[in-house]
Amino acid sequence: MAIPKKLSAGDEVRVVSPSRSLSILSQKTIEISKKRFQEMGLEISFSEHALEKDEFDSSSIESRIKDLHEAFSDKDVGAIITTIGGFNSNQLLRYIDYQLIRKNPRIFCGYSDITALGNAFYAKTGLVNYSGPHFSSFGMLKGIEYTTDYFKKCLLSNEPFNIYSSKEWSDDEWYKDQDNRFFIKNRGHLSINEGEAEGIIIGGNLCTFNLLQGTEFMPSLKDKIIFIEDDHESKPHAFDRDLQSLIHQPDFDKVRGLVIGRFQKASEMTDEKLIKIVKSKKELDEIPVIANLDFSHTTPQITFPIGGKCEIMAEKGQSILKIGQH
Repeated sequence: MAIPKKLSAGDEVRVVSPSRSLSILSQKTIEISKKRFQEMGLEISFSEHALEKDEFDSSSIESRIKDLHEAFSDKDVGAIITTIGGFNSNQLLRYIDYQLIRKNPRIFCGYSDITALGNAFYAKTGLVNYSGPHFSSFGMLKGIEYTTDYFKKCLLSNEPFNIYSSKEWSDDEWYKDQDNRFFIKNRGHLSINEGEAEGIIIGGNLCTFNLLQGTEFMPSLKDKIIFIEDDHESKPHAFDRDLQSLIHQPDFDKVRGLVIGRFQKASEMTDEKLIKIVKSKKELDEIPVIANLDFSHTTPQITFPIGGKCEIMAEKGQSILKIGQH
C-alpha cells in the first residue's frame, strides 16, 4: 500500500481538472471555495491547465496528464483535489505514470467521474485515496458544515471515525441560487440486509466504477466493502442492471458488504424499489447491505478512503459504520 501523509496547517492543496474544466465555475464559487480551505488552514494552488477548456468542457489528454504528474511530483503539494466531475477521466488511465504515483503518494480526492481514477490508482499502485467533495463543492454557502467535518476527519486526522447521518440534505442546484435552498429532513440509514463485516473500501460512482470492468484498472473485489452511488440518470431499472453487472465480476462472492449512497430525487428510486432490487439478488443474501448514506450527488457528503478499512454492523432499524483509515 502507498499511504499518503495527512494534511496539517499550512499545507498546499493543488486543484487539478482531470475531468471538466475549472473555467465552468463562477469566480464567486472559486473564491468561496478558496476561503473554505483557508479556514481549514490550507493553501490552494491551481494546476497549469486547470482553466483550459474545449468543446467538451474539458481539456486535452496531454494537458490533464501533465497536471496530474506535476501535482504528484511537487514536494510542496500535500493533497490533490479535483475541480469537479464530468465524463472523461477514464481517457487518462493508459497515460498515467503509476510508478510516479507509487513513489510520491499524495492525498487525492474527488468523486463522481473521478471514481475511475481513484480506483485505478488503488489497483495499480496501492495508493490509499479519497472519495469526497470536489474543490467546487466547497463553493456552497449553506449546508456545507457536515461535508467539511467529514473532510477534516478523513484528511486531517489519523483517528478512526464513525459515519452518522446528516440532520438534513439537499438535492437542489445550489450553485444557481445560493440564497434560496431547500433542505429535507434526513430519515437516516436504511439497513436492507442485516449482518456484520470488516473489509477494505473500494467503489464510488457505480456507472463510472463499472467502466473499469475487464481492465487492468479494476481493483480486486476480494475482502472488500463496496461503496456505490449514482446520479439522477440512474433510474431503478438502470441501477438494477449496473448493480447486476458488478455482481457478475470475478471474486464478487468474496465481497464482505455493500454500502449504497443516497439517490437523487430525479432517479425516482424509493426505499421500496431499492429493497426489491437488493432482495432479488441472491448473491447479496449473505452480506450486510446499508443504504441512504451521505455520499452521492446530493449534499452534504462524507469523505471516505478507497483502500481504507471499514467495519459495518447492520441491524433492523439501525446501522453502525466505522472508518478505520488505513
